[in-house]
Amino acid sequence: MTRIVVLGPQRRPTLDTVVASLGSSIDSGGPIATVTAGWQEREPDDVELDGLLGGRSANLRLHARWLDALDRDPEYAAAELAHRSELDDLQELYLLQLDGALQALAEIARHGGPARTRAIAHSDAETVVRLVDERHLARVQELSADFAETWRPGERAAVAEHRDAVRHVLGKVSALVVAGGHVGVLLHVLRLFDVAAQVPGTVVAWSAGAMALTDRVLLFHDKAPHGPAHPEFADTGLRLLPGCVLLPHARRRLRTDDPHRLAVLASRAAPAPCVVLDDGVRIDVLTGGGLPEGTKVIGSDGRITA
Repeated sequence: MTRIVVLGPQRRPTLDTVVASLGSSIDSGGPIATVTAGWQEREPDDVELDGLLGGRSANLRLHARWLDALDRDPEYAAAELAHRSELDDLQELYLLQLDGALQALAEIARHGGPARTRAIAHSDAETVVRLVDERHLARVQELSADFAETWRPGERAAVAEHRDAVRHVLGKVSALVVAGGHVGVLLHVLRLFDVAAQVPGTVVAWSAGAMALTDRVLLFHDKAPHGPAHPEFADTGLRLLPGCVLLPHARRRLRTDDPHRLAVLASRAAPAPCVVLDDGVRIDVLTGGGLPEGTKVIGSDGRITA
């Protein structure tokens, strides 16, 4: 069993007190593996993170390892680039489908007439939206599986060398800490170097790092400078923390004063709950276990509740 501790955003860090509270589950003298690959080119800027961990961090350097593997294997690098382009095109087409389905749902919600027939039509429209989401994630998985089968990255020399090095580090640590950043990059390198297959007994993660542990990754931002966008499912995660959709910075990024919009979001994620990860939040879960009592989620009525 792996103990997973999900934290709220770390603008005001709580990581040091959380690690201290884990006590005997983390060997006080041993190293703690860290992943800051989501920071991309800032991956090495982990002095503050190391300080919060008492100088015990061992950065897996997954972003640097990825760039090194691409540099040493141009053929594989070109294949990855083409695959990324195909996934981007798939995401764009999904958003076109999603926009139409969500617009229909909104029009039905505004429509007059008998409540019973409107409720039936609204339920059917919600089903269509969920189908668009589900089929998109299935297509993403299909494309990724085809790429993995064709190119077998784990069998290519540069990737295999780095996988061995990562496995060696993880074999010596008592915990893994996964920071946030760019969730797409983070997920890619976690998969590429097979981190999920060798996690230690305790994992602490926040923001994109926590999202990467789930089975479905949702991108959302109602308050972006260019205006609100539809929340979109981007990828499947590592499935270490299945059965929930995580929403970091929820109150900063979601229009919490619009219960209808939040209700639609909850419906799209169902039966998994949308978990609100605000500042100061801590959720302790064992792999295979449910969310603890008191976890803040978005209810079916679009209101945040425990």
